[in-house]
Amino acid sequence: MRHLSCFLLPPQRIYYLSLEFYMGRTLQNTMVNLGLQNACDEAIYQLGLDLEELEEMEEDAGLGNGGLGRLAACFLDSMATLGLAAYGYGIRYEFGIFNQKIVNGWQVEEADDWLRYGNPWEKARPEYTLPVHFYGRVEHSAEGVRWLDTQVVLAMPYDTPVPGYKNDTVNTMRLWSAKAPNDFKLHDFNVGGYIEAVLDRNLAENISRVLYPNDNFFEGKELRLKQEYFVVAATLQDVIRRFKSAKFGCRDPVRTSFDTFPDKVAIQLNDTHPALAIPELMRILVDVEKVDWDKAWDITKKTCAYTNHTVLPEALERWPVSMFEKLLPRHLEIIYAINQRHLDHVAAFFPGDVDRLRRMSVIEEGDCKRINMAHLCVIGSHAVNGVARIHSEIVKHSVFKDFYELEPEKFQNKTNGITPRRWLLLCNPGLADTIMERIGEGFLTDLSQLRKLLPLVNDEALIRDVAQVKQENKVKFSAFLEKEYGVKVNPASMFDVHVKRIHEYKRQLLNCLHVVTLYNRIKKDPGQAFVPRTVMIGGKAAPGYHMAKMIIKLVTSIGDIVNHDPVVGDRLKVIFLENYRVSLAEKVIPAADLSQQISTAGTEASGTGNMKFMLNGALTIGTMDGANVEMAEEAGAENLFIFGLRVEDVEALDRKGYNAREYYERLPELRQAVDQISNGFFSPRKPDCFKDLVDMLLNHDRFKVFADYEAYVACQARVDQLYQDPKEWTKKVIRNIACSASCVSVQPKAAHGPCQATLQPIVLGPRTKSSLTPAACGT
Repeated sequence: MRHLSCFLLPPQRIYYLSLEFYMGRTLQNTMVNLGLQNACDEAIYQLGLDLEELEEMEEDAGLGNGGLGRLAACFLDSMATLGLAAYGYGIRYEFGIFNQKIVNGWQVEEADDWLRYGNPWEKARPEYTLPVHFYGRVEHSAEGVRWLDTQVVLAMPYDTPVPGYKNDTVNTMRLWSAKAPNDFKLHDFNVGGYIEAVLDRNLAENISRVLYPNDNFFEGKELRLKQEYFVVAATLQDVIRRFKSAKFGCRDPVRTSFDTFPDKVAIQLNDTHPALAIPELMRILVDVEKVDWDKAWDITKKTCAYTNHTVLPEALERWPVSMFEKLLPRHLEIIYAINQRHLDHVAAFFPGDVDRLRRMSVIEEGDCKRINMAHLCVIGSHAVNGVARIHSEIVKHSVFKDFYELEPEKFQNKTNGITPRRWLLLCNPGLADTIMERIGEGFLTDLSQLRKLLPLVNDEALIRDVAQVKQENKVKFSAFLEKEYGVKVNPASMFDVHVKRIHEYKRQLLNCLHVVTLYNRIKKDPGQAFVPRTVMIGGKAAPGYHMAKMIIKLVTSIGDIVNHDPVVGDRLKVIFLENYRVSLAEKVIPAADLSQQISTAGTEASGTGNMKFMLNGALTIGTMDGANVEMAEEAGAENLFIFGLRVEDVEALDRKGYNAREYYERLPELRQAVDQISNGFFSPRKPDCFKDLVDMLLNHDRFKVFADYEAYVACQARVDQLYQDPKEWTKKVIRNIACSASCVSVQPKAAHGPCQATLQPIVLGPRTKSSLTPAACGT
């Protein structure tokens, strides 16, 4: 795979299946991991070029939408650094997450043509092209089951090397591109059928055309399901080929038994998108390899593990049975069989509990029967993990409560993590150097060593250096804002940053209400001393998500009024960071003073942005949600700005009945802010612009923005108070950095669920010219 020892003594390989890999740019990260940054910088300088300008020319590989894809990218880096034999498998989208443009305050999506100049980091592997089947019919006979008359799409792999940090390890990310078996119909073209000549090719290639097609209509839903099966079907064929051809340089099968399959193969399902790996592996084992059903099911369960990333019901995938009947008829049969055996098992443990059977079924009955993919993942995996301790408790006691009561040993917690190479050494070299001067560079592969900073919290020189690095980063980012956005900001102001996917549960609206409150206070008493604050909000809204787009419009509208009010001046600025992406995150995170992590308690699975900000010296204002809980426990709640309802408070409020109008009537500043949004103060050309948004806040807000408003505003006042004492602020920054070790981890938990105890790094022998085989040049 990446070293001869992987073939001579094949280890258990990890196969990380994800519909998203939000890799960002590769050049600088590769130089850092290979230890070539200084050498490359000098070489480029000798050529009369500038390395930073060269790096800015690289396109972001935006093959992800947010935390899910960025987490996958960090795990690939971490597993390579740990020396684990790991592959990442996904789709090579022709167009990644869209480029976001803000036009008259509204988000406009433009195609992210990231491959228009090619991708120098990938290597096409046409020799490993594989067929993927759709549609067709199922035939049962004495000889077995056959899936016939299918439509075939070819999956061609492209390999990207993923180097570990200075350890002679190079793993692989293998992405599949969809190709038509018959590329061009010359006869149709010659008789004038120009569209028909390329129709099959276009329909096939649409599968890998766009990340997350709009699924607000049937064709979009079907294409999304095709994508999910496409990556699973191609990957499992590849995995089984590699399992059978275990000897180095040998492509002939050497294994005919699947008894050792779970010992050599660990498949990690990153959310429900690759859930079809479970019925597909069963189909291959039972229909193709003629393995007995019970034995095949035992192999499948021991091989697969599932990471749950959300507790929001609408985000847990449910596919219409009718769509499966048409697109994947054999898999529907297998899912029915899995479900029946599962329900028989449940009935044996809980006799007479019909309602429990209904709740635990993979098939949801109703006018439109649906397949619950999360249930399929739980049933077909030997391990199920949440991604933060509080999230894992919600998974066990709420989302999958019935399943936990049946198999409690299956459920685990694996708190998310990030790679400190990209998210400190690469993006914040000044801070990394400051830390290395005190404790060495061991923390880059073992973040627990950051705890060595704790005795230095009161060290005057360290306080000075950390504060100086932060100010330099703010000056640098201010220059970037002026160049890229034409916005001038005061680098001496507090940089208050809220960057993440735009969604109601992430509560950018709560931030907006605070900004309006600050604005009103300045206008009411211009002579009062205010802490200067630059509020930066960034993120993308899903193309079909109307309310998220309305939130973006509100942010930009507030900015238009606030930023041009001469009474306010430089005391308050509101900036929407257009087209937020990995490369922009690498610039803004090191410059941030305050990190906003303010989701409703119980809704954020974990978050990784919170960890990145913490590691880079920003203090957190947040709720007790996701990984914030563990961050507060490690650093001490007094070193973060914690506010608002806890999970149990939210549950109690739900039972009582949340009435937003109670808060609206009781809190004058809240009422003033909401009225300004409602009456067109921030949208004078269209006074009713935010009518739907205000109606949601007052009547349909599931995420209880008003309930946390008062506590949030009071907490922000504490932020202002501490910011006026730079020395004490920086002490808390140092303590947060030192305590980020347990929350920002690259230990083997980065592999999440599969067989933690059995996954071991490969011990490399002496380095020779032939001993290193990059995965992109392997199999």
